Amino acid sequence: MKQPHIGNTDSNQPMSWNHPNVHKYADTIALKIPGYAHLYEMTDCLITAQVAAQAHTRKIDPNVLIVGAGGGQELITLGGRHQTWSFTAVDPSAHMLDLARQRVSQAGISSKISFVAGTLEELSEEQFEKHGEESCREAVYDAATCLLVLHFLQSLESKQALLHQISARLKPGAPFCLASINGNPQEPSFSLQMQAWKAHMLSQGISLEDWERFAASIGRESNPVSNAAIQELLIDAGFTHITRYYGAFLVNAWFAVKEGETAYDKG
Repeated sequence: MKQPHIGNTDSNQPMSWNHPNVHKYADTIALKIPGYAHLYEMTDCLITAQVAAQAHTRKIDPNVLIVGAGGGQELITLGGRHQTWSFTAVDPSAHMLDLARQRVSQAGISSKISFVAGTLEELSEEQFEKHGEESCREAVYDAATCLLVLHFLQSLESKQALLHQISARLKPGAPFCLASINGNPQEPSFSLQMQAWKAHMLSQGISLEDWERFAASIGRESNPVSNAAIQELLIDAGFTHITRYYGAFLVNAWFAVKEGETAYDKG
């Protein structure tokens, strides 16, 4: 999860993904979320299985859209396992994207990745400039991920808009993996999960000050919604075969398929 307090010295200060200290993100994130590496490994396995299921209808070297690619973990995991896949990595934070560039360069997989510092709308503009209007309108991606990003969008409408934008860029039958913090901060169960999560983070060496900054960011810099709301948003955006495949305290991940083709190879 992208830490809301990166670069701040006061828990009352708003988050900034454009602070030079965002490089600290990669140093601590795996300590904060139990099974962090497993989230990405499972994401890879699910995307790989669905891409293989689509191979009977078209031969492809998949082009994967990574939304919120700053930090680079998706690129390292998927890019390191699939030599023929290519990736478009989109993130509005130039500093976070620089961190991703550094990591993929060290891993020797930079040649298969296109970086876009901006939003999905800006990605569409770049496609238009390179390929023309017709290409810009086409769904061009064979898979997509949006991991640990959605909860930072404040309104339900903005979350809905992002999922629609992702869906519009996916080919029918394409797999999509989504992970976010979910729940209702007003419910006792949310508070219980937060207390347990606090104990985990402190046991992993996260400072009490860092925990307090994170806890203060919930409902201020991030806006979690319920698991039921996530499923409704995915359905509304045109996804089917929606399955929850990972959970760690309040972090949940969902697998879905862009509607329009049979999701699995039954032959």
